[in-house]
Amino acid sequence: MIVNTGDDLEYLGAYISPDIDIVTYTLAGIVDEEKGWGIKGDTYRCMEQLERYSAETWFRVGDRDFATHLLRTAFLQQGFNLSEVTEKIRSALGVKVRILPMSNDRVATKIKTSAGLLEFQEYFVKRKFSDKVEDVTYEGANHAVPPDAVLSSLKTSEAIILCPSNPILSIGPILAIPGIREALGRARGKIVGISPIVGGKALKGPLDRIMADLGLEVSPFGVAKLYQGVLDGFVIDEADKHLGPRIERLGMKVVSTRTVMNEREVKTRLAEETVKLAESIKK
Repeated sequence: MIVNTGDDLEYLGAYISPDIDIVTYTLAGIVDEEKGWGIKGDTYRCMEQLERYSAETWFRVGDRDFATHLLRTAFLQQGFNLSEVTEKIRSALGVKVRILPMSNDRVATKIKTSAGLLEFQEYFVKRKFSDKVEDVTYEGANHAVPPDAVLSSLKTSEAIILCPSNPILSIGPILAIPGIREALGRARGKIVGISPIVGGKALKGPLDRIMADLGLEVSPFGVAKLYQGVLDGFVIDEADKHLGPRIERLGMKVVSTRTVMNEREVKTRLAEETVKLAESIKK
């Protein structure tokens, strides 16, 4: 699984990789599902003490979660790269799926807003994505190199699936790395995406607001336009079935099904339909 690192940050001396951690905790079965991040049942004694010292604590980190960041920071300081550290943590938590950072080089997602240029977490967490977005850039992406494991995975995979994540903030940084986009262009596996927009609304986060701010159509078609030239197929929700013909004219095969994963059987069906779509596409 290739994961975005464009929203990584150094916070209170610790190197934090939010997307890597969410994926790792989820696959390890310890994620706080109610919050959507962190470790379930975590405590915040460290944050409470930091507040007594008048430290900045707008980025809330649980005590057990902090242990991950401290260990990552120590390993990085010892000379291990991010891929190696991620592998150590994944293995320690018993996760069987390989988790691959998009690059060991630093890439920083920057948000240009009416309030100025913001770091990703400042825009997303501190200011609660309340600012109007004027542009999104991926600082360092042009010079970032994907790890060999990432390129090998893209080369050998029978199917490549772009999950229903934010195409601008989460998938965009990955695709901004030249080596990854080139590898996708040479991939023998079919490339299928899942729409994160249902009925004109984002399933989670500020995607619908950002797309509107940037003048993009807030719909699965608008998302598909962002992926044009990359995807062979696109999965949309039944509520947006009428958009299928428009999306197909972009050069993608389309299937509609239930995509709001609020029940286990829906999650399973979505996975099955996505794989089936990939298998039906001839390249």
